[in-house]
Amino acid sequence: MSNGTVVLAYSGGLDTSCILVWLKEQGYDVITYLANIGQDEDFEAARKKAESLGAKKVFIEDLRSEFVEDFIWPSVQANAVYEDRYLMGTAIARPCIARRQVEIARMESAQFVSHGATGKGNDQIRFELTCYALYPEVKIIAPWRIPEFYNRFRGRTDLMEYAKKHGIPVPVTPRAPWSMDANLMHISYESGILENPKSHAPADLYLMTKNPEDAPNVPDVLEIEFRKGVPVKVINVKEGKSKDTPLEIFSYLNEIGGKHGVGRIDIVENRFIGMKSRGIYETPGGTVLLKAHLDIETFTMDKEVRRIKQGLGVKFSELVYNGFWYSPECDFVRHCIAKSQENVEGKVQLSIFKGQVYILGRESPKSLYNEELVSMDVQGDYDPCDASGFIRINAVRLREHCRLQGFSDPKP
Repeated sequence: MSNGTVVLAYSGGLDTSCILVWLKEQGYDVITYLANIGQDEDFEAARKKAESLGAKKVFIEDLRSEFVEDFIWPSVQANAVYEDRYLMGTAIARPCIARRQVEIARMESAQFVSHGATGKGNDQIRFELTCYALYPEVKIIAPWRIPEFYNRFRGRTDLMEYAKKHGIPVPVTPRAPWSMDANLMHISYESGILENPKSHAPADLYLMTKNPEDAPNVPDVLEIEFRKGVPVKVINVKEGKSKDTPLEIFSYLNEIGGKHGVGRIDIVENRFIGMKSRGIYETPGGTVLLKAHLDIETFTMDKEVRRIKQGLGVKFSELVYNGFWYSPECDFVRHCIAKSQENVEGKVQLSIFKGQVYILGRESPKSLYNEELVSMDVQGDYDPCDASGFIRINAVRLREHCRLQGFSDPKP
């Protein structure tokens, strides 16, 4: 008799294939779910593998467009960067993947969901908080937190032996000596030989971006058009190519950014669970958009509104990284950020060359830039005499501070 139905987030790799068979051993009916979010994957091969291992049903869902529109675009609006450097390609993808997993679980009347995330990482939190938020009564099976599982499978050797015993196809080629997670937004690399933070990344590690030293000697010049803070069109100025749907725009920016080696970072970050980890990331399209969006936003947004919005962007990044996409506070922050983007409209021209993005110019019908007002050659609607009182007023507290510190007659 079945213990119930479980929807397993399945990748087709060794870990989740072993988990599929293990769940069946525990008496569950297993439905596998594989999300296409832009990773380089043989989805049909994964389907056949899951079916051969006894999956009751196999769902392969193309989520690329909704990943861009519902998750990447709000992150672009927020200028989302965790701890000043990381564009969160993995963190942004998890609520997208888990949302569809929950929809399938409800549709199939499954009481359980499962995943292959480890007990030390952030992904277990991101997946499960989303599942609990969207399907409160669901039960979660996290094998890498179950002693019977992790004591049985202490490493890859144990998994390989289990796979051979149960007829699970294993990789023919040796696995890279690091862990990799890929999607449309980025590729991340961690673990294995990268756990020593002093070790340099091997030259053959990067798959999404070319080494800037080997990139073309001629830049690509792009014009990106924004409306309400998201790109609506990109044009390659020299080639005349243009893209105007969200998925096409982001894919093209990945292509051009990757060609020129844009978006590589090597960092040590703070996981939500409390430990530091070393990660290497390549995010070409996201890096291009961050630079372009920052430029058009500064051009069109009021100074004080932008100051508040910057703080909201930092908060948004922390919430997303920590797995709280579907929290009330993240709903509120996203709403405020979207409101701030109403006039973020216009075109940014930029050059992409040898790992760098160079802003060349910008234009907007919503620009707050007044050329006459700022000109050194035209006085415009501004009286320079007003600056005297402005400076004296701002100096009041400085004079008082220095008096209190005994610096009323500071020496140079």
